[in-house]
Amino acid sequence: MLALKPNCECCDADLPPDASAVICSFECTFCPDCASGRFGGVCPNCGGGLVTRPVRPAALLAKYPPATERTRGTLPPCVAARAA
Repeated sequence: MLALKPNCECCDADLPPDASAVICSFECTFCPDCASGRFGGVCPNCGGGLVTRPVRPAALLAKYPPATERTRGTLPPCVAARAA
């Protein structure tokens, strides 16, 4: 089951379970702006492709809640994005 991480690993924007987000096969999670604008659709961590993260049906969120721990990348473009 996907973790549904709560934030973009680059700019730290909130990504609620129903938000538009992209992930790689390792579940690195990014907002669409960072994914396309900073990384050109390629995960900066593993080099894999980024695809649209599925939306978990609202009726199942209580039983299968999204992750709460925030992940923040240490790549220079990500650190700069959070400082802006």
